[in-house]
Amino acid sequence: MRSVAIAVAVSILVAGTAWRAAAAQDQPSLAFVVVARALQPGEVVRLDIACGCGGRRPSAQAFGAEVALFPMADGGGWSGLVGIDVGASPGVSEVRVSLDHPAGPVIATRQVKVLAKQFPTRRLRVAPTYVDPPPDDLARIQRDAAVLGAAFATVSPRLWDGPFVVPVADPANSNFGSRSIFNGQSRSPHGGVDFASPAGTPVAAAGGGRVAIAEDLFFTGNTVVIDHGLGLYSVLAHLSAMSVAQGDRVERGSIVGRVGATGRVTGAHLHWGVRLNGARVDPMSLVAAVELK
Repeated sequence: MRSVAIAVAVSILVAGTAWRAAAAQDQPSLAFVVVARALQPGEVVRLDIACGCGGRRPSAQAFGAEVALFPMADGGGWSGLVGIDVGASPGVSEVRVSLDHPAGPVIATRQVKVLAKQFPTRRLRVAPTYVDPPPDDLARIQRDAAVLGAAFATVSPRLWDGPFVVPVADPANSNFGSRSIFNGQSRSPHGGVDFASPAGTPVAAAGGGRVAIAEDLFFTGNTVVIDHGLGLYSVLAHLSAMSVAQGDRVERGSIVGRVGATGRVTGAHLHWGVRLNGARVDPMSLVAAVELK
C-alpha cells in the first residue's frame, strides 16, 4: 500500500520584534513529516521531526493525543508514534509540533484529513457462555477488564528499538476492525489481526519490552501483554502455553508462548492486538509505520 508522507516547515513564532532582530543569525528551525501507510481509523502514524532544538525536546500532539517523542537513531531529530483509533470519525485533524525557546515558542502545525474506512462484518458461532456469560463469570470479566485497563494506562520509558516483527511466520488475515457478530449478537470491532497458525506454533515478541500481563483471561484465554514503552502494548491471545511471567524483560523475537485455542475462539489461532496510548490500531500498520521511509 502506498504510504502517506506530509512535510511541514515553519518559521519561528515569537512575540515582539527586538528579539527577532537580535537573534536573526541563530534562529531555531522546526519541521516535521507525517508518515503512514494510510490516514484512516486503525492506523499508526509516525512523526519525524527535524529540529535545531539546541538540546531541547520538542512536544507534539496529533489526533487528540500527546505524542511521546524519542531521539532518532542518527541523532538528527525526533520521532514519535500515534494511533488513530479504529472507532475514530473521519474528518480534519490538526498535527502540532512545538518547542519552548527562551525567546518564545516555535510552532509548526498541519491540518490532515482522516479518511473513512469500511470494515467488513464477520459472523461467528462460539460457546454460548462467551456471548451470554453466566452470573458467576461476570465478576471475572470485570476484573479482567480492570487489569487490562490499568496496564494500558501505564506509560513506561521506551523499551523497544528498531523495527517490529510479526509474531508468527504464517500470514495474517484482514479481519482487523471487523464488526463482530457472535451467535447473532453484535459485539465490539475486532481489535487485532488473527493468524491461522497450527496449535503449538511458537509465538515471538514483536519488539522489545516487559511483560505486563501473563495469565488466563476469560475472553482471550492464555494472554501475554507486552509493554513496549511510551504507551505501546502488544496483546498475544488464545495461547496454549505461556513461557514468560509478569515482569520478565523480552527482546524482539523472544518466544513468549505457543498458539492455542483458549478463550472465545472457533479454533486454534493467534490473535495479535496493539494499543497505542489507548488507541486500538492494526498491528500490521505498526510494522509498516516503523519501516516506512
